[in-house]
Amino acid sequence: MPGEGAGAPGGDNSPNPAAASGFWAEAERHLVRYGGEFTHEIIERAAGSFVYTAEGRKLLDFTSGQMSAILGHSHPEIVRTVRRQIASLDHLYSGMLSRPVVDLARRLAETLPAPLEKTLLLTTGAESNEAAIRMAKLVTGKHEIVSFARSWHGMTQAAASATYSAGRKGYGPSAPGHFAIPVPHAYRPDFTTPDGALDWRRQLDFAFEMIDAQSTGSLAACIVEPILSSGGIIEPPEGYLAALRDKCRERGMLLILDEAQTGLCRTGSWYAFERDGVVPDILTLSKTLGAGLPLAAVVTSAEIEQEAYERGFLFFTTHVSDPLPAAVGNTVLDVLARDGLDARARSLGTYLRKGLEELAERHEVVGDIRGRGLLAGLELVVDRATKESSDELGARVTRRCLELGLHMNIVQLPGMGGVFRIAPPLTATEEELALGLAILDEAIADATA
Repeated sequence: MPGEGAGAPGGDNSPNPAAASGFWAEAERHLVRYGGEFTHEIIERAAGSFVYTAEGRKLLDFTSGQMSAILGHSHPEIVRTVRRQIASLDHLYSGMLSRPVVDLARRLAETLPAPLEKTLLLTTGAESNEAAIRMAKLVTGKHEIVSFARSWHGMTQAAASATYSAGRKGYGPSAPGHFAIPVPHAYRPDFTTPDGALDWRRQLDFAFEMIDAQSTGSLAACIVEPILSSGGIIEPPEGYLAALRDKCRERGMLLILDEAQTGLCRTGSWYAFERDGVVPDILTLSKTLGAGLPLAAVVTSAEIEQEAYERGFLFFTTHVSDPLPAAVGNTVLDVLARDGLDARARSLGTYLRKGLEELAERHEVVGDIRGRGLLAGLELVVDRATKESSDELGARVTRRCLELGLHMNIVQLPGMGGVFRIAPPLTATEEELALGLAILDEAIADATA
């Protein structure tokens, strides 16, 4: 699982060994395990780029919590907003509106290109993707959905059916009409040019030949991440998204871009799709929008929203349009714009990449470095020539990082090496990045000694 430390139910906060033993006994007895092993640290608090354990250890957080806390932990302006808003207006009947909700919808539209101007505010990435897929099906009158073979869009029904990187076995049939296309992965290309480089155009043509062969003629939408995160920080080459949009247009499909982890300045621009000059039909946001609090959005055009409304679009959930998270979203936009965090992500991203490249010069097990801005990937291999991977190596490095005071997340998928997802807060300093790089350097050296 992504390595977040468990909280402290029951207030068992003491650093003494007996109290910690009791905590873990209670956790084992009462918690449902939902994705692997828990990080064996009791987390007491978090501030800025660090989390602090019950034993007094200070861990540099290189994942921004669950890839979400782009302003760091306990940002003072977020804290002030939550205190103010929860004391006046926190939650409403789902049919009621408040100023924070309308303000956030308007302000999101101001950050986006036309025709994206209509917003639905929800809680999680899975929920926003569920709503987007539901809207696309209703508007097109079709039901088939295409996504990447290493995608992660969430754990609710339609989102999970469009997720191929994990969680498909043992749960019975997924939603009908879901298809996967290959990921354009430059480091591990499947279709190649004569010089061995990825031939993504031929790959994309082949992919849609297969989609057309399997489709019953009911293709509704394609949902993709501009940079696959849980898939291993894989960025489609420039031009790919435009070509994918054209494939959708040819078939009357809508293009949904899931910017849960790439949206709102993390990649060095407000939205990752800006690099490609592509505007999606539907955009989903989550993680970064709430900077660690549960807030998500579906943004689309007035035309699509009108069609959905006329057809009776229904997504009436408990926390739709809640004022408290919307107020937090407005504060997130305030800080991003005022502090120029898009430019900061570009600058710090350059610094981070240079540091990772220096690690690659010192360690043969670093096979590839990729990503954009402050969303970086470092792939570990046991042999650079064959690109052979090792789950055990990745686990050793991850474990050693934690021992040395760095929380890292490694994704391991069949057919590729262990890939560290590096996503520090946009508020991190160069000194904090340097500390993380130094710890990672030491951890790789120790794990390969």
